[in-house]
Amino acid sequence: MLKAKYISTLRLAIIGLALCGLTSCSKQAYIFTSFHEPANEGLRLLYSYDAYHWTDLNKTFLKPEVGTQKVLRDPSMVQGPDGTFHLVWTCSWKGDKGFGYASSKDLIHWSKQQFIEVMKDEPKTVNVWAPEIFYDDEKKEYVIIWASTIPFRFDKGIEEEENNHRMYSITTKDFVSFSQPKLFLDPGFSVIDAVIVKRKPSDYVLVLKDNTRPNRNLKVAFAKDALGPYENVSETFSPKLTEGPTVVKVGKEWLIYFDAYGQKVYSAYKTADFKTFKDVTSEVSVPEGHKHGTIIKVKRKVIEELKKNGN
Repeated sequence: MLKAKYISTLRLAIIGLALCGLTSCSKQAYIFTSFHEPANEGLRLLYSYDAYHWTDLNKTFLKPEVGTQKVLRDPSMVQGPDGTFHLVWTCSWKGDKGFGYASSKDLIHWSKQQFIEVMKDEPKTVNVWAPEIFYDDEKKEYVIIWASTIPFRFDKGIEEEENNHRMYSITTKDFVSFSQPKLFLDPGFSVIDAVIVKRKPSDYVLVLKDNTRPNRNLKVAFAKDALGPYENVSETFSPKLTEGPTVVKVGKEWLIYFDAYGQKVYSAYKTADFKTFKDVTSEVSVPEGHKHGTIIKVKRKVIEELKKNGN
């Protein structure tokens, strides 16, 4: 009798663990930074326990106060080794030579916002778009990349001079002192919305938007260092009129989320090698109104605290 009861209890425990793996029992969770047009309300956050199904916390966490237009677009975030969250964002369409920055320990209470002026030595700079932040754990520093246009600096193809972007970068260890800005990527065409992905030591992928007409789609490139040089730019893997990629590893595969604005849907593709890609848009759910952000893994308790704060 006792043996049968023990076996039954054991079976229930095994079933419970199996279900746990399929639901939200894991301590691992995900945050997706977000904003809603017209981008003047501030930072929004989505959360997920499986990286496929997302819920909006339905509040703003940081109202933009810096920049010419004082908007918060394209929020990109990373959590440093000390647990601090670092956020960067686009604060104007045109006219600014920098981007916004703030930090937080809990995503609820934020530091004073800063305007990081990265293109002050390039007076003809038209814009600073979609800064993307990455923590380089090999060099113990933060890398921030962004797209800017400097008219008549590069071959433009069919682009207008004020829409001929290249990617630039800076590094910092403390967000007090920064390296001098450098050209990060010139693939021979207008490029924006690039994101760095580390697969393993000395193995990096860059997911980027070819912003040339009529392409305006996503490609990948490869490097041995987070700062590049990135080479072997691929053919596109996404439809035309797509932008704002972010990448998260789930199991042994990678999910690439992006705004398929031509199709008016937020899409996701899956890949194991960044060479072949599978459209899994039908398998994900993203709240309506969500725009260009970054996915990071967090401890489940981070989300639980955010949910409590929203009540």
